[in-house]
Amino acid sequence: EVPMAFLLEVFSAIQWIQFVMATLSVIGSSSLIAYAVFQNIQKSPEIRPLFYLSFSDLLLGICWLIEALLYGTSVANKDVVCYNLQAVGQIFYISSFLYTVNYIWYLYKELRMRHNQNGQSTFPLVIDYTCHVGQIAIILSSLIPLLLMIPVFCLGNVSECFHNFSQSHRCILMFSPPSAMAKLPYANTSVCSTLYFYGITIFLTSFLLSLLTIVVLLIQAQTLYKKFVKKTGFLGSEQWAVIHIVEQRVRFYPLAFFCCWGPAVILVIIKLTKLQDMKLHMVLCVLQALTASSQGLLNCGVYSWTQYKFYQLKQQARRDADTQTPLLCSQKRFYSRGLDTMESALGFDTSPPPFF
Repeated sequence: EVPMAFLLEVFSAIQWIQFVMATLSVIGSSSLIAYAVFQNIQKSPEIRPLFYLSFSDLLLGICWLIEALLYGTSVANKDVVCYNLQAVGQIFYISSFLYTVNYIWYLYKELRMRHNQNGQSTFPLVIDYTCHVGQIAIILSSLIPLLLMIPVFCLGNVSECFHNFSQSHRCILMFSPPSAMAKLPYANTSVCSTLYFYGITIFLTSFLLSLLTIVVLLIQAQTLYKKFVKKTGFLGSEQWAVIHIVEQRVRFYPLAFFCCWGPAVILVIIKLTKLQDMKLHMVLCVLQALTASSQGLLNCGVYSWTQYKFYQLKQQARRDADTQTPLLCSQKRFYSRGLDTMESALGFDTSPPPFF
């Protein structure tokens, strides 16, 4: 059996880890939002999902930050505040799952449309259709999580599922079992237990479906991009560099997504299986505080690094053009049309990203 003093030290460490990572997440997501607004690209179809993803990361980071600050303090109605903050946080991270899928879906649709047209002009109806679908997807990404969490807000507060919520460390822990709560009437206990498993089901389902969709879409996008470049009849160094970047994105998007929520998913599964390994449980709790709270920071890092590579590529292409003969320059301009087209499709501006 793990000593209580050790558990209190672990929970205190979790609190500070969550505080630091949530602060960094707020800074990272805020920088992406400020960058999009400063470049005036937040309303473009390809940037809009990324903009709303960063906004969800910002709000989620604020929720994590408030929870960390509330832990260990004496505040009126603390149990009610912690319970509802957990529910609000679940809305934001499910929204972030869907916004990530939306961003990659737009990338895939744009690549497929460019590949099918093979350099021909884009039909306005096709563009309008993609934009309208993207707008509907963004609305649904905000609306669906809210609708899914209405029972948790309404039934949970009516049945007083928030009793003893903060005292059992649930203010900083995700999906703590109902057994940690104070004694309630049988009817209320049944409702709270049902809501507990309902929240877990929503979390696991949304995570697994989002991860699967991300992997499938990015693999398809990589394949389409290679086909698109091969149709130009020439593969210059710039095109191969962009292929390398797309391949990196195929690895980093799912990796960043899983790194953020993998420990939390494993922890939830362990709770469901009721595995009696307290040390493993504590390790996963620490990892969850370290990763789930840092989603805004990781997303900022991935997107900024990718855009920085594109920025480097553009600068290198300009330097190379100054050292080539007029014939080579004309050939390079002809064969790099695919590069410029795909850069536009990927939604990257030519200016340097934040933090670089």
